[in-house]
Amino acid sequence: MTSPARIPRISFTALVLAAVAALLSALLGPSAAQAAPGESRPVYSYDHAIRESVWVDTGLDGDADGRTDRVAADIVRPAEPAQQGRRIPVIMDASPYYSCCGRGNESQKKTYDDRGRPAGFPLFYDNYFVPRGYATVLVDLAGTNRSDGCVDVGGPSDIHSARAVVDWLAGRGRAYTARTGGRPVAAGWSNGRTGMIGKSWDATIANGVAATGVSGLKTIVPISGISSWYDYYFSQGAPLYDSGPDSLAGLVESPQTGTHCAAVQRALAAGAPRSGDWTPLWTARDYVRDAGRVRASVFLVHGMQDLNVRTRHAGQWWDALARHGVERKIWLSQTGHVDPFDYRRGAWVTTLHHWFDHYLMGYDNGIERAPGADVERAPGHWSTDARWPAPGTATTVLRPRAGSAPGVGVLGTAKAPRGTTETFTDDPRHGEADWAARAGQSTADKAGFSTGALRRPLRLSGSGTVTVTATPSTSTAHLSAVLVDLGPATIRDYTADGEGITTLDRRTCWGLGTPADTGCFKETAADTKKVAYTVFSRGWADLGTYADARKGRPLIPGKPYTITLHLAASDHVVPAGHRLALLVGGTDAGLIDPPASRPALTLDLSRTSAALPLTGGAPAFARATAGAPRPPSGGAPLDGLAPPHAPSRLPAGG
Repeated sequence: MTSPARIPRISFTALVLAAVAALLSALLGPSAAQAAPGESRPVYSYDHAIRESVWVDTGLDGDADGRTDRVAADIVRPAEPAQQGRRIPVIMDASPYYSCCGRGNESQKKTYDDRGRPAGFPLFYDNYFVPRGYATVLVDLAGTNRSDGCVDVGGPSDIHSARAVVDWLAGRGRAYTARTGGRPVAAGWSNGRTGMIGKSWDATIANGVAATGVSGLKTIVPISGISSWYDYYFSQGAPLYDSGPDSLAGLVESPQTGTHCAAVQRALAAGAPRSGDWTPLWTARDYVRDAGRVRASVFLVHGMQDLNVRTRHAGQWWDALARHGVERKIWLSQTGHVDPFDYRRGAWVTTLHHWFDHYLMGYDNGIERAPGADVERAPGHWSTDARWPAPGTATTVLRPRAGSAPGVGVLGTAKAPRGTTETFTDDPRHGEADWAARAGQSTADKAGFSTGALRRPLRLSGSGTVTVTATPSTSTAHLSAVLVDLGPATIRDYTADGEGITTLDRRTCWGLGTPADTGCFKETAADTKKVAYTVFSRGWADLGTYADARKGRPLIPGKPYTITLHLAASDHVVPAGHRLALLVGGTDAGLIDPPASRPALTLDLSRTSAALPLTGGAPAFARATAGAPRPPSGGAPLDGLAPPHAPSRLPAGG
C-alpha cells in the first residue's frame, strides 16, 4: 500500500479542472482543444459502435439493366460523436475482394449478422481507429459482392464507384438504405474528410480516385498499388501474363451479375490485345498521366521484390507525384507482395495512426516533417532519409566492356571499343536466377558485366534505365536486364510462398473487438535465406517497340535496333567487397512470356549503357571502384533463392 507521504497534494479545484480539460480534449479533438503534439485516443465504444450498410448511387449503368448502379458501403462508426453533434473523418477501403478472395494475410472476408448488418470487417482498421473517433467504410466495387454494375478492372466504373462514395461522404452524392428502392440516407455524421487505404487492387483504386482530384479525399495510403494497368500486363510490349483484364474481371465479379456483364468482358478483351500495343483502354487506366490532379497527400508503401505488382508502379507514380509537388512519404521493404502489417507491425500501426491523425483530424504531430523515406536494408533493419531518392543521388552512366571470356565482361565508365560485341541466345527455360548464379561463367543464354570487388559501399536509389543496341536473328525478340549484387547476404526469401514472411500460430490484438470481429491477428516473422547474390532491379521489353513504346513491329533479322529498358525502382546498397553486375538476357523465365521465336541477339557494347541512380553520382562510383581488381571469370555456380515462379494473375493481398 502506498504511504500517504508519497501521494502529491493536489487541490480539489485543480483535479476538477484537469478532468474537464482531459474530457474536452477527448471529445472536441485537436482543433478545439489545441493540444499539440497529441494523438487521438481510444475513448469510444467499439462494442456499441453503429454498424450499417448503405448503397451509393454511382450515376452509371454499367450492367445495362436500365437502372443506375448502386455500390454497397458497409460502415462501422462510433455512436458517441453523433450523439454529441460532432462529425468525424473516414478511413475507406474500396475493394473487389470482400466476398471472393478476402483481405490480409488470413484472407478475411466481410461478415454480416442475421439482420444483414456488418458484423466482421477484415483487417485492423475498424478495431483500432473506430474507438479513436474515425469511421471505417468498406466499399464493394461495382459488380462485386453486394454491389450493382460490372467490374471493368481499374477503368471508369471501378474508379467512379469508389469516388461516388467519397462524394456522398462529403454531402454531394445520393445513397439509399437498400440495393433497390429504400429510403434516401445522408452521411450527416461525416465531416467530409476521407482517407483511402488498401493493398494491391484496393491501393490501385486509391491511386485512381486521387488522380480524379475529387474534393474531400485528404490522403491515400496505397500499399503495393498499380499506377498504370498497362504496366501490370506488359512491360514495354513484353507480356507479363498469358491472359488479360477480362479474365481478371471474371474472377472477382459476383455471381448475381449473370449475363449482364458479358459485354463488358468482351470489351475488355477487345481493348487489351495480346500484341502488347497501347490502346485507349490502357489510357483510361493510366493514373500516372493525371498525377497533376492529385490533391491528397500520399503515403506509398511497396515491396522492392514484389513480382506481382512490380516495383515500376511505385517508381513511376512516386516520380510523377514529385514533379507535381504532392506531399508524400514512402516505405520500401525487401519483401514481395506483402502488407507492412505483416513485416513491421508495431511501427506500421503507430505511423499510420499519426498519419491519419494529422491529415484527417488535424493534429500537429510532426508526421509531415519526419523523414520522408524508410528503406529496409536487411530483414527487420531499416534506415531513413529526408526524402527519396536519397539526397545526393545522380544518374550515372556505366558501360559494359568485353572481358577475358565470352559473355563475361566488365562494368565501368569507360566505353567499349567500336565493334565490340557479345552474343547470346534466348532460352525461355532460364531466367534471372540462372543468369545470376552463373554471372562469372560463359553461358549461351546471357551476357554479364560486373565491377571488381568494391572498395567502398555503393548505393543505388531510385529508377534506372539500360539502353541496348541489339541485332536479332529472327523477327521477334524479348530482352531482359537485371542488376545484381554479387556477394553473400541474408535476405528475405521473396520467391517462397510467404514472399518474405512466415505466419505464426500465436495472435496479438490491435484495437478493441467483439466476438464477430476480435481485432486479433496471427503474428509473423521474417522468412530469410543466406545467398551469394541478390537480384535487386529488373526491366523487360519487346525489341519490336524500339521505335514506339506503344506499338510493336516486326524486326528485320540481321538489323541492329536500339531500345531503352526501364528498370524497376529500388534502393539497394552494394557493400564493400561485393560486385555490382548488369546481366542482359532474353526471356526472364517465370516473369515474362517468351517471344514467338528463339532469337540469337548480338549486343553492340559500344552502344550499350546503363543510366543508374547512384548516391554520390560518378564520384562515388570512382571511389568505390578505385584500385578494384578485375572481376574474375569462371568459378562454381552461386547459391541464391529459388527461381521466381509465375506470379499470381490476381493483384490480391490474401
